[in-house]
Amino acid sequence: MQPFTRPPLVLSMGDPAGIGPEIIAKAFRERPALQGQVVVAGDVGTMHQALRVTAAEPDSACHPLMLAEVGALSDLDAVPPGCMAVAQACSLPRPVIPGQVSAEAGLAAADCIRWAAQAALSGQARALVTAPIHKEALSAAGVDHPGHTEMLQALAAAHAGLPVSALPVRMMLSCPGLSTVLVSIHVSLQHALKAVTLDQVLQTIRITDAHFRRAGLAAPRIAVAGLNPHAGEGGLFGREEIETIAPAVAQAQREGVQTSGPYAPDTVFMRARQGAFDVVVAMYHDQGLIPVKLMGLEHGVNTTLGLPFVRTSPDHGTAFDIAGTGRASATSLLAAIDAALAASGG
Repeated sequence: MQPFTRPPLVLSMGDPAGIGPEIIAKAFRERPALQGQVVVAGDVGTMHQALRVTAAEPDSACHPLMLAEVGALSDLDAVPPGCMAVAQACSLPRPVIPGQVSAEAGLAAADCIRWAAQAALSGQARALVTAPIHKEALSAAGVDHPGHTEMLQALAAAHAGLPVSALPVRMMLSCPGLSTVLVSIHVSLQHALKAVTLDQVLQTIRITDAHFRRAGLAAPRIAVAGLNPHAGEGGLFGREEIETIAPAVAQAQREGVQTSGPYAPDTVFMRARQGAFDVVVAMYHDQGLIPVKLMGLEHGVNTTLGLPFVRTSPDHGTAFDIAGTGRASATSLLAAIDAALAASGG
């Protein structure tokens, strides 16, 4: 284990009744170097249980691991070798039942997100990785936000003293060979269709271009998917491509963005995978996420674009059906950690 030599990456625990705690423990076991790079914002008791669950798995690739509680990120120098650093970031009055939705678990998950976000916003953490949460548990806890993206956007806007509307963010899902950015996220399909406006599409293209340029790509090639079958077929199947999407693409081109489209949604993702584009802008949640998850759910990474800090997440949920069994894979979480470390300077 290497000692902490720079601000750590903070990893929020996720829903304690889901697989988040155990895939975090597995990630540390499978990659001991994380001990000098990553701090868990979670519940110490829950993480102790995750260590017990993962230690019971007969996997020769896993390394011995202990837990060290830290009161603050300034205490990292005191973390002994061979330990996963955990900050008590929530209050959990009693252990939760694996695989069961509860307000207590939802509140604990939300508190861990807030703790980790404040560490990133204050500059104490270099990046944030979030383990999976359960939207029903968040709602039961009285959290007004349906998911990570909206919650982190609100926290970042409040920190900057801005209205949420002044800090637009977008969700990007990536797997090896394909990245896609969404115009809208967790809304009904009816509302998603209404969100396909010239301003929303243009803003998504701009945010996507800015993210890839910050990541070191001088002129990212951005493909824009159509909304309708065959991208509207010249207006036969809808006029959104003609009246909304194409004008947004043309405006972005005038601003110097290397973007093109709208392209038929049923082929544009294949073309990106073949190397024609660096990223695809999709018009709504499932249009963009189905191809990514089909290609590589186990290696998928969710990145929030537009935040003042790097935030990634594994591209899967809480997997309540196997929570507490030690069977969940840490592959997607490790991919998310790698993406966050790379985006925050290696």
